[in-house]
Amino acid sequence: MALAGVACVLLSGIPDAACAQSVPPALATVEQDSSRIGDASRGRALIELSLSQPVPYRIFTLDGPPRVIIDFREVDWDGVDLDTLLDAGRITAVAAGSYVPGWSRLVAELEDPMEVVTAGMDVSDRAVLNVMLQPVDADTFSRNTGPPVDAGWDLPPVAAAAPAPRDPDAPLVVVLDPGHGGLDPGAQRGNVQEKDVMLSFARELQAELRRAGGYEVSLTRHDDRFVSLEARISLARAAGADVFLSLHADALADGLAHGATVHVLSDEASDIASEKLAERHDRSDILSGADLSGADDEVTGILLDLARQETQPRTEALASALVRAMGQSGGPMNRRPLRAASFSVLKAADFPSVLIEIGFMSSPRDFTNLINPDWRIGMARGIRNGLDIWRREDRERKAQVRK
Repeated sequence: MALAGVACVLLSGIPDAACAQSVPPALATVEQDSSRIGDASRGRALIELSLSQPVPYRIFTLDGPPRVIIDFREVDWDGVDLDTLLDAGRITAVAAGSYVPGWSRLVAELEDPMEVVTAGMDVSDRAVLNVMLQPVDADTFSRNTGPPVDAGWDLPPVAAAAPAPRDPDAPLVVVLDPGHGGLDPGAQRGNVQEKDVMLSFARELQAELRRAGGYEVSLTRHDDRFVSLEARISLARAAGADVFLSLHADALADGLAHGATVHVLSDEASDIASEKLAERHDRSDILSGADLSGADDEVTGILLDLARQETQPRTEALASALVRAMGQSGGPMNRRPLRAASFSVLKAADFPSVLIEIGFMSSPRDFTNLINPDWRIGMARGIRNGLDIWRREDRERKAQVRK
């Protein structure tokens, strides 16, 4: 079904290249007062978005949980109050924002499986996108889920091949992973968002490591974009990572967490706070519309477990070195700074990976530190010292093994 006035995107998600090139460069904005997301008659649900101008879009569904994804080229979601826009019912949650450069995304989580029955953009007065959903059985929904594959919309796949062996005296390749980004803001306090603080800190840590020498440093994101958990690991592998550091400053219930913590991968969380953080991180990836259905099969899982038998002790040694050095730099550290949880972003089997919460935005003391550039530079220096210690000790352990 072609769109009225913007005859370049079909309901199947296939855009016309000529139309995509003709889209005005300015972002469309959402007119909140004349937009709504909620229930409609006869058990259906409606997404109605009033936009300042027409833009190409595509629609598809994903499962686990069931949700509808709408990608735009491009809508500016800044200033839109999604809680006000959503009249919760059959659509239980929404997330929206930038996805990758040139794209934005709306994700609507569904109470039960639903299918798109009509979709169109009326441009007779203003640009209004109407998407009508109706209930469908789980089997039918499952058969029709998945993002469309089209070169005009999709990014090229990230190379995942392991790099060739390097000289042991070569610079240590460190991949820094600023948490969240794009339509996933992470923790928020006032007008401060975790995704922005962590991007600033990652750049500061990158500069600290480069000044020290002996490090090659790359980031999984360089601006405000969404990067899925799986893509973060793939980017690290493509960069030839020796070490992967995922950087966060989350928020938990008052009194549950204060001070910096370092997390390693474990099948079971070492405490309630770690369990809640793991749920929070993986949940953000689901709400952001990533397709996480390609989980490891049994054989692959066994092979990864074997690889982790070598990587895990090195990871634990890295975490211990970071905790010591960060504490010596002034911290402040949590009273139990070394923790474990099943973070998806730490599941690479071929290089040590840790997740560092440099503080918690829910803690008044930590929040004051997090927005202080001088404090962040001190914390970056502590992490660099920890990497220095770990690299020296790791080389010594490898030399002893060779003997």
